[in-house]
Amino acid sequence: QVHLVESGGGLVQSGGSLRLSCAASGRITGIYTMGWYRQPPGKGRELVAINTRENITNYRYSVKDRFTLARDVSKNTVTLQMNTLKPEDTAVYYCYAIQSGLEYWGQGTQVTVSS
Repeated sequence: QVHLVESGGGLVQSGGSLRLSCAASGRITGIYTMGWYRQPPGKGRELVAINTRENITNYRYSVKDRFTLARDVSKNTVTLQMNTLKPEDTAVYYCYAIQSGLEYWGQGTQVTVSS
């Protein structure tokens, strides 16, 4: 079992920045994929950015050039630096990981961007 704990959410004005962090713990044998999803109010969960063990990172088109994912494979951590935030980035952000074919989710952290 892998446990993911996020931190760093909050309230920020449009154009501001926030940095989310996620740390994995528990029975870790080799996390293949690690990244971030989000769920805007009234919508489904959507991919934000994800990194594979081959160090390939894919971003949602609407956040590319504004958000940066950084992963430390040795420490089992992942961060999401979010710049130039927009009101449409308001959502609950979830840390996500895949290990041995199983998916794991964090509890979520709220990010609210005011206009």
